[in-house]
Amino acid sequence: MARRGRVKLPETETGTILFNLDPIIIKDHYEIDYIHSYAQDSPFFEGLSKGELKGSKCTNCNYTYATPRGHCMNCGKPTQWFTLPNQGAIHTFTTCYFSGEVFLGETPYTLILAEFPGVDTLFMSRLIGADPAEVRIGMNVQAKFLRNSKFRVTDVYFVTAQDG
Repeated sequence: MARRGRVKLPETETGTILFNLDPIIIKDHYEIDYIHSYAQDSPFFEGLSKGELKGSKCTNCNYTYATPRGHCMNCGKPTQWFTLPNQGAIHTFTTCYFSGEVFLGETPYTLILAEFPGVDTLFMSRLIGADPAEVRIGMNVQAKFLRNSKFRVTDVYFVTAQDG
């Protein structure tokens, strides 16, 4: 077979960013579409899309979970779904000055553990619109939901009850 000139792969004008030499560490973009099932947690995410927080309650010992569980962590029996109130209080909080990519533009932001009357566990979420210096344990908070659900736990966030 005869060779017809030189054969070359096309080159681009972009290079590679080298962060370290030994060992070599480079920046490389990677993207993938991922199909995920929420399985037994589907009612929680469906609730978020309807402006409802869903928790679970043990069918045996009546222990209630703000962050739902399929089975009770106390006695191991199955749980059933129930609707949490949309108002609660701050049990504890922290101000986050560093973040992953999703919340990078929001730093610093306040992360809270909300408590609800008659519920045995806490619910973690972001507190939006409050000055971190004014956030206090025991402050009343109101759950708010994204209008266009993304079916992610970040579809719910909290504001102070007077802002609700």
